[in-house]
Amino acid sequence: MKRFVEVHYYIKDGKRDEFYNAILERGIADASRAEEGNEKYEYYFSPENENELLLIELWSSAEAVELHMCSSHYKELGELKKEYVRDTVFTRYEIPED
Repeated sequence: MKRFVEVHYYIKDGKRDEFYNAILERGIADASRAEEGNEKYEYYFSPENENELLLIELWSSAEAVELHMCSSHYKELGELKKEYVRDTVFTRYEIPED
């Protein structure tokens, strides 16, 4: 069963672009996209909230998500979050395969 993950990052005031650029500069997004089982890993800027960043992920399986969460770049993202993020809200969905 595929896994769809929606992640809302609520960033410290005025730090959204800095957080996003740090993710790109450190190669975290590219490394996540290159992982086996990743089908989508994209960031979106909220038009209503200048301190919100949305991440949409699609993974081929629960196992792929678990491996992702053990990766060094996932841990590096966690360190960046300590510096930039006030709150993170995760929503996970299971998608049955046809």
